[in-house]
Amino acid sequence: MRWLFFAVAAVLLAGCAGYRLGPLNGEPAGARSVQFHPFANRTIEPRVSEYVNEALRKQLQRDGTYRLETQDEGDIIVWGEIERLDRGELSFLANDALTPQDYNLSLVAHITAIDRSTGKTNVDRMVVGRTAIRVGSDLSSAERQAIPMLAEDLARNAVSAITDAPW
Repeated sequence: MRWLFFAVAAVLLAGCAGYRLGPLNGEPAGARSVQFHPFANRTIEPRVSEYVNEALRKQLQRDGTYRLETQDEGDIIVWGEIERLDRGELSFLANDALTPQDYNLSLVAHITAIDRSTGKTNVDRMVVGRTAIRVGSDLSSAERQAIPMLAEDLARNAVSAITDAPW
């Protein structure tokens, strides 16, 4: 019985052998700072940029790899443009094959991040946030309520792109 316990413990510990605690870029957490410039909104949906800007700041703080710089100049400068808010049918009503019941929403932004000290652009790419919504009686209200979730998903993907870049 004792050998079984040790065998199970050895297997479990071997599974954790590749796990690393903290940032994967080799720097200590919080060693560098990120400054976000407000994202420009190129969509017709109002206030999307406010949701995205807030979600980016929260996600960077939640991630912990870099510090959020709000007063001075950060080591990494990030800005972007929210380019599109797309909607596509996901599923239809069971009794009406032409009426959508669920939609897939996507928010597309182009982000750029540069290293202030070298001027090198390390991130220059499109980032997408996605969510699904159930349409009730009002599609526009359902979309408006989904914007914060879209912004959070976009922020997760953007912060991941920034923290995974070679700085």
